[in-house]
Amino acid sequence: MAGEITNATQIVVPARTRVWLAVVGTTAPTDATATMPEGWYSVGLTTEDSLKFNEEPQFETVKSAQTDFPSRTFQTSDSATIEVDLQQWNAKNFKAVFGGGTISEIVPEGATGVKHYKFAPPRIGGRTEVAAMIEVTDGAKVYRYIIPRAMQMEGVQTDLQKAKEAVLPLRLAVQGGDDSDAWYLITNDPAFAEAA
Repeated sequence: MAGEITNATQIVVPARTRVWLAVVGTTAPTDATATMPEGWYSVGLTTEDSLKFNEEPQFETVKSAQTDFPSRTFQTSDSATIEVDLQQWNAKNFKAVFGGGTISEIVPEGATGVKHYKFAPPRIGGRTEVAAMIEVTDGAKVYRYIIPRAMQMEGVQTDLQKAKEAVLPLRLAVQGGDDSDAWYLITNDPAFAEAA
């Protein structure tokens, strides 16, 4: 077709993905390839097909008697979520998936030099927010979704099957505010340069 622009290099194949979490307020990376700043930790291994970033605006329409179509459409709110299934069980991942909680050391009765650990989920009103980052790599191109504030907003269902790994479902809802971006993308992909 005349005027059609095709460029296969603009197809993104997420060859590698990583999810990073931090305490809210931790310094975020300032470019697409810099080493992650202190305070961020990787959630480690995740299932190969579970990572999703969803951005869902909500709209209202104004109907009028003089037309079959809306006379006006306006956005009422916005929402975004991160979904990923974590394969690694550890203290940080349990706290992320359950929205906080505490881990304490316990000594089994009659045992010497043996330690066990107790995880208690947060009580109602005790959930904590986290900062999150999704990193997608396709060859030399890197895309980083930065989410300054997010909170685990769904229940946790862990399937404990004999023939399959048990995963921890991380479902983060992006939190916002008028004073900063609720989320943003940083990339070194030259296709993002605005045309002259």
